[in-house]
Amino acid sequence: MKQKLKASGFKYWLDFSWEILKIVIISLAIIIPIRYFLIQPFFVRGESMDPSFYNGDYLIIDEISYRFESPERGDVIIFRYPLDKSQFFIKRIIGLPEEKVEIKNGKVFIYSTETPDEKIVLDESEYLEDAYTPGNLIIDLEENEYFVLGDNRNASSDSRKWGELNKKLIIGQVWFRAWPFNRVGTVK
Repeated sequence: MKQKLKASGFKYWLDFSWEILKIVIISLAIIIPIRYFLIQPFFVRGESMDPSFYNGDYLIIDEISYRFESPERGDVIIFRYPLDKSQFFIKRIIGLPEEKVEIKNGKVFIYSTETPDEKIVLDESEYLEDAYTPGNLIIDLEENEYFVLGDNRNASSDSRKWGELNKKLIIGQVWFRAWPFNRVGTVK
């Protein structure tokens, strides 16, 4: 009788362990693809995106949208830094492929491929109250190249310093702010 109780106790723990293992395997099969192919969390480090994003903000990145559509002007993106691909940066897209971007007298001008002789003053009033961009620069973007700037133009290492950003370095678009709680919500 004692032998039967020991055997049934062992079988119980074996069955219990197998159930736990199945739950872990199923959970990982769901979580890993979502984490590595659909959405990804990031912390903002630094002040280059003030006042839109602050140091310590916890962001969720949409990694799938840019597989089906192209990034647009004004999108806030996470990308691998072109000079050190182990680092991730957050910036706003200003110039699109095959455009010319000019920075002069604190303003950003865009020359589109459709009207190369006509420059458009970039209107950033939707996301920046006072958008003064220091520097003097003209840059022609090739196919699959973007021009990115930080919202805090005086404290940002961006395309003014290291040049255009290749599309293959873009990880995804900032989709949701999860921290701090008083600013939780989707990002436009």
